[in-house]
Amino acid sequence: MKAGFWVAPDGADDAITLLPIGGEEALDTRREVNFLATRSAAELIARCPTVAELLPQLADALAAQTAQEPNRLFDITDLPADDRELLSQVVGEGEVAGVAVLTDGVVAQVQESVMAGLWRVRFTDAGGALVADYLEIGAIPQAVRKAAELAAADISFGAPPQGAMNVMPVLAEIRERMAAHTPGAASHIINFSLLPMSEADMGFLQETLGDGPVRLVSRGYGTCRVLATGARNVWSVQFFNAMDTIILDTLEIGDVPAAACAADEDFHDSAERLREIDEAYFK
Repeated sequence: MKAGFWVAPDGADDAITLLPIGGEEALDTRREVNFLATRSAAELIARCPTVAELLPQLADALAAQTAQEPNRLFDITDLPADDRELLSQVVGEGEVAGVAVLTDGVVAQVQESVMAGLWRVRFTDAGGALVADYLEIGAIPQAVRKAAELAAADISFGAPPQGAMNVMPVLAEIRERMAAHTPGAASHIINFSLLPMSEADMGFLQETLGDGPVRLVSRGYGTCRVLATGARNVWSVQFFNAMDTIILDTLEIGDVPAAACAADEDFHDSAERLREIDEAYFK
């Protein structure tokens, strides 16, 4: 594997192990409709009228959403266990998942549903106990943005190590772009797949930027890992092929990278899909 900003040994995910979401068993999204067509699902649906009332609200909110609009939250923390289980089966698990570490030991566990732009976000306290459970509609959960804001607003660095080639101009570029960035502006991308960087360069870069509070993985065609560094608005974004080999290795200076976010067209498609599920199984 080509050395990049973030590297796991032999391509393993150990360095980015996501906390278990807990509660309901993970759903194989390929079996989503099959489950809803079973007698068990019909019995569960009959016991959960609140879910039947909630689905049209979610669909309407998705249809009205854009990537630039404020997120919509639907608090399901206090719903009965059957209702939350049914919602888990309906929304399923999509391509993006991860964690965002907030203050006081609170961790937001983020899971995109099979409807892009509809997220399940669960907050656990320092002891791992569930304190809040939300369905959230937006490009990316607000907890991810809030956690990313906790990173340092500036970076400092000393003399380069022996064997360094390009790390000092890269760090100067990062610092300049951090200071110039404004929310909503296009991200600035540094492509390590094209830029020669020695092991000394990458080690010094990693040490200077540090680890950040957000780790996301998107599994679509191959894998994309999106990690916040310890520097605010600086993200490691790496794309891997099916053999878990890095094919694109970048730093992005800007808002949450688009690779982890839902786009405008996703909301309309997701609204239609959710309405189809509602019509087929809840009417």
